[in-house]
Amino acid sequence: MTSLTVANEKKVGLISLQRPPANALSNDLLTALSDALDQVETAKDIRVVLLYGEGKFFSAGADIKEFTSIQNSGDSSSMSEKGQKLFERIETFPKPVIAVIHGAALGGGLELAMSCHLRLASENAQLGLPELQLGLIPGFGGTQRLPRYVGSAKAAEMMFTGEPITGKQAVQWGLVNHAYPEEVLMEKAKMLANRIAEKSPASLRAVIELLNYGKSNSFYQGMNREMQLFGEVFLSEDAKEGIQAFIEKRSPNFVGS
Repeated sequence: MTSLTVANEKKVGLISLQRPPANALSNDLLTALSDALDQVETAKDIRVVLLYGEGKFFSAGADIKEFTSIQNSGDSSSMSEKGQKLFERIETFPKPVIAVIHGAALGGGLELAMSCHLRLASENAQLGLPELQLGLIPGFGGTQRLPRYVGSAKAAEMMFTGEPITGKQAVQWGLVNHAYPEEVLMEKAKMLANRIAEKSPASLRAVIELLNYGKSNSFYQGMNREMQLFGEVFLSEDAKEGIQAFIEKRSPNFVGS
């Protein structure tokens, strides 16, 4: 089944996540997204990329059912590493990437959106990192990127509670650039992309490089530690309970082990 498509409208590349019902970020979808980036990076007629989800959601997060097949911390850390490397590639991608968020961007879905250079959202979109509700932690860079956008206190609140914020709140908190009614969201996104596409590609590449130039060693050390702790927490009894509770659609009973 096709999980992703790439289209070209003038100078704007459109990458569409197509994995119903929630565009969950499976291993295969992450691989397809990497392949799509290869395609648009080499396309000389594409200057800006819009990344969005088909259906009801941008992306509701990682594919939790795939988690049940992971047996050791090495495998779970490797999964975290794959997502981190892909999202780091997006953040340093030589062409501007704009996330167009409707419905929900949760967990890995929000981590994906945070790796994009710009974010537009529908006013009622839900954005959050609910991993702690599963006895897990964000593993695709969320613990390091979210504080850069909203500050450490709000990032802590979002992760501790797992409660999402709306697109309107996300603008106020600095997490997204603009929020619009859902019916005009894509139109507004294309208008912004077309404005950016008129700029010099060389200038755009230079600005993207400079935006990332300020990343300190501590950022990458934090990413590495996130990967390690994701692997360790993943094997805890609470994580097993949280994942099973999610699959069974019930509240988890965490005991602290």
